Amino acid sequence: MSGQIKTANRGYDIIGDIHGCAHTLIHLLEQMGYRKVNGIYEHPRRQAIFIGDIIDRGPRIREALHLVRDMVDHGSARIVMGNHEYNALGYCTRARPGSGKQWLREHNARHDRLIRETLDQFEHYPHEWNEFLEWFYTIPLFIEEEGFRVVHACWDGELIEKFKHAQGGACIDEDFLHASSAIESFAGQVMDTLLRGTDLRLPEGVKITGKDGYVREFFRTKFWAEDPQTYADVVFQPDPLPPEVARMELSDDERRQLISYPLSEPPVFVGHYWMDSSPAPLKPNVACIDYSAVKYGKLVAYRMDGERTLCKDKFVWVDVDRPEQPDYPTSEDSVAR
Repeated sequence: MSGQIKTANRGYDIIGDIHGCAHTLIHLLEQMGYRKVNGIYEHPRRQAIFIGDIIDRGPRIREALHLVRDMVDHGSARIVMGNHEYNALGYCTRARPGSGKQWLREHNARHDRLIRETLDQFEHYPHEWNEFLEWFYTIPLFIEEEGFRVVHACWDGELIEKFKHAQGGACIDEDFLHASSAIESFAGQVMDTLLRGTDLRLPEGVKITGKDGYVREFFRTKFWAEDPQTYADVVFQPDPLPPEVARMELSDDERRQLISYPLSEPPVFVGHYWMDSSPAPLKPNVACIDYSAVKYGKLVAYRMDGERTLCKDKFVWVDVDRPEQPDYPTSEDSVAR
């Protein structure tokens, strides 16, 4: 059966952002009935789908990448690209002559910090890292099955259709990567929207400082809000808006910028957003499965079996506990739930 996991009624297990938490991923897979066969995790009746962001931040990035790529190559899993895989491609790709910059993604203090753990853990395996960078090009930006959809941050149907027409599929190539470094370009809008989500500019003079210390003039928004009236109706991020800003009414122009995802559309799964509550659907056909595993939250999966209305009881997870020794922050301990 190795490599030939096929049934008429296969189920899917959609797994949230891993960020190098390889041991926790193993616990979650085993909790869901996946077992190693010839060194690769597989399930006799189900397929895992990874939501992206396998790399950066966590203690076992190299191990997580090998585990995930082996499963994908074997057919026991699929994957969509996360913004961290996309960022890594840009960070490690030289800009073309005449562009005025050395790298597609600038090597500044913030970008250096975000990718540091990944590059450190591959320091003695440069050939492997280069192979993974090439593999990232084979990862689709989205998956569209008959009964559900998967994308890292935001499903923008119109943008996706234009992308499929332009690219002839769901993957980017090096030309598209280079084009996407200009955020105002079509390529830039595709990567920013699908992999980072939608946002709105804060009112003039208003800025918010996130828990990561980064000062922002924009805030992340829902792509599924129904008839929103105020900023509070559309904000979707860990850092709250100031109360006086949250109460402000959306302008007509701001409403036009928002994307809607009607209840008539198939269920869609996203990651990316650092949720910290009890896992549950955001609406009957929208679920976020990123519950901040690398920040000692939960590594979450949704067990999809063709239902049109998503159910809270279909979420499963592993809680990630803080290490006993606070001076060793890359320890990873997890408890199955």
